[in-house]
Amino acid sequence: MQLYRLNRREFIMLLGGVAAWPLAVRAQQPAMPVIGFLNSESPELYEQFVRAFHRGLNEAGFVEGRNIVVEYRWAVGKYERLPALADELVRRKVAVIVANPPSVLPAKAATTTIPIVFTTSLDPVAAGIVGSLSRPGGNLTGITSLNVEMEPKRLELLHELVPAATIIAALVNPAGPNAKTQSANLQAASRALGLQLHVLHASNEAELDRVFESVAQTGAGALLICADPLFVSRSAELAALAARYAVPAIWQGSEFVAAGGLASYGTSIEYIYRQLGILTGRILKGEKPAELPVQQVTKIELVINLKTAKTLGIPVPLPLSGRADELIE
Repeated sequence: MQLYRLNRREFIMLLGGVAAWPLAVRAQQPAMPVIGFLNSESPELYEQFVRAFHRGLNEAGFVEGRNIVVEYRWAVGKYERLPALADELVRRKVAVIVANPPSVLPAKAATTTIPIVFTTSLDPVAAGIVGSLSRPGGNLTGITSLNVEMEPKRLELLHELVPAATIIAALVNPAGPNAKTQSANLQAASRALGLQLHVLHASNEAELDRVFESVAQTGAGALLICADPLFVSRSAELAALAARYAVPAIWQGSEFVAAGGLASYGTSIEYIYRQLGILTGRILKGEKPAELPVQQVTKIELVINLKTAKTLGIPVPLPLSGRADELIE
């Protein structure tokens, strides 16, 4: 039998061909679509919501690293950075941009062609985000909740939980997109209920402790935490502060109550981000945002932490506990 011996040049050429083959094959494969995830806060504070977003993507048939790429841009609470971050994603030529409430308008200003999927707690038509809920037009569609509109109802529920508290404090982020609307709505609701309202401001994490410390100084017997992305990412911290200062507090998300807060009334943020993932998947499959109606989430839940109520010495009225969607004991 004759043995064929490769000379050195032939051997190197063969190795080079083998090494290049996978690259050539990959080059023939279509590039995976890129999602731009634009957010005003920090990644470590949004982990559970990012996971919920990926659950929605998975339901739509998309898995990061397998058939999509996700480029994350975090403003870490510095809203002034959002326009530049949006511009980065546009230059990256992403297939779609996913934007949280403070990021929506900077994203809209950055592109009129790349689809944008947003979440907001305001009426997106009144806020100038889209022209119509049923047919948004342009390159934007998304999901709107009733979390801002529910502030007066939260105040009513807090008054029902703590009827002795005739003075109520409200925590508002003055830099947030909904601050003026929230303050005005709560002032009107407090007058209708015969309550005195103190609006307290926190626009960063460092100011939160000061706010909870000052609740007692205002004479307030309870605290309403307004819907805002800054607070969304800090539900556990807010619950811990409420416990430390023994403040009966209500907020929008059940995550707050699960972490030890007294009560919540609103739409689950995890649910919203899961729906964002599903909607993003529909656009990646070829649907046009202009023809996708803005989804209005109407699933509102009342959750009460009975253990926290007992610790605070608050007897939960039977009619209120009977209306609750979930009681945590």
